Amino acid sequence: MAEELNPFKEAQEQLDEAAEIMGLDRTAHAILREPKRQVIVNIPVKMRDGSVKVFNGFRVVYNDARGPGKGGIRFHPKESLDTVKALAAWMTWKCSLANIPFGGGKGGVICDTKSMNATEIENLSRGYIRAIRKFIGPKIDVPAPDVYTNPQIMAWMLDEYEEMVGHDEPGVITGKPVELGGSAGRYDSTAMGGMYVLREAAKMLKLDLKKTKIAIQGFGNAGQFAFQIAKDMAGANVVAITDSEGGVYSPKGLDYKKLNEAKTKSGSVSEYEGKGAQKITNEELFDLDVDVIIPAAIENVITKKNADKVRARMVLELANGPVTPEADRILFERGILDMPDFLVNSGGVIVSYFEWVQDIDGYYWSESDVYKKLDTIITRSFNDVFKTQAEYKARKKKISPRMAAYIVAVSRVATAMKARGWY
Repeated sequence: MAEELNPFKEAQEQLDEAAEIMGLDRTAHAILREPKRQVIVNIPVKMRDGSVKVFNGFRVVYNDARGPGKGGIRFHPKESLDTVKALAAWMTWKCSLANIPFGGGKGGVICDTKSMNATEIENLSRGYIRAIRKFIGPKIDVPAPDVYTNPQIMAWMLDEYEEMVGHDEPGVITGKPVELGGSAGRYDSTAMGGMYVLREAAKMLKLDLKKTKIAIQGFGNAGQFAFQIAKDMAGANVVAITDSEGGVYSPKGLDYKKLNEAKTKSGSVSEYEGKGAQKITNEELFDLDVDVIIPAAIENVITKKNADKVRARMVLELANGPVTPEADRILFERGILDMPDFLVNSGGVIVSYFEWVQDIDGYYWSESDVYKKLDTIITRSFNDVFKTQAEYKARKKKISPRMAAYIVAVSRVATAMKARGWY
């Protein structure tokens, strides 16, 4: 259902708007409109039938003025360089907004892992790392998992990198298994961070989370953990959820165990069986009478075509780029609080930063320590955004939370570039 848009043009449009509002130096703006480094690679992989298939891959570092590149690796049949460039840009702003010492990076390979066996995926993972080895490192660019990649794939990539350099280097990749230097709390960190943002935003809107109705689009890693944490930590009532095949709505709330059973049995949560439950489409989810909508799947699902139908008081962007620039403006004009993705879903990169620090120091923290530190950083980011929005309001400039977040993030990167003498 996602509207077909060029994600990199969208990222540039968001930057352009922020640059105009904040009066960004023209040279700094020109530097920040394009990635610093783009790597395109071809990866030959021996397949199960004995043939060799060549896969196309990418790795982009958008900006490293504030530190090494940081960003995930996606294995997806529709991966593109423009998507990777856009995601690397958003990672730049995400790391800057969180005020952690990273720039933004992203990687991807065009492939369909659903049609590949474990050996083929391992061979592809190792081949990708061999292809980009000269461009990554703990102080250069630090990859992590993303769409259709996971801790096991990171373990293969780490092993391949260490075989090539001839020594242990756990800080080169994050999102690894704990046994190989991964961090406690990393697996659910994106959703956990999002729930801390939900808590702070609910205070601002004077929403009682125990009486709050939530609809979630997406039943992957982020969506599933968001469902569980929203209920267990906040006491909220999740009344609707969808996946790529559709979904289910029940005004009295949904049961996670039954949802998981439906997904396992049929491949979709739409086959959920519960009293009073009714099937819905992904499009219908955004029109439900709920308090909070959490897009937790793909980009461009709330657009100018459906933004005027949203009835929720808040949109919590757990996915990357789920709301288009036009839709963001419509929601803002309608008084709906749209919490931007690079604040809401920054928990993943924040805990990746913790993992990197722990790997370098060789000293590892408990899960409770990780969550406490995550809460501190993401709450600080939340406050930075709304402090900036209030400052512009006092100057008679009405800006959305997204633009406030951009202004905070872009100004920090521009200041770092200025200090380095880049302009």
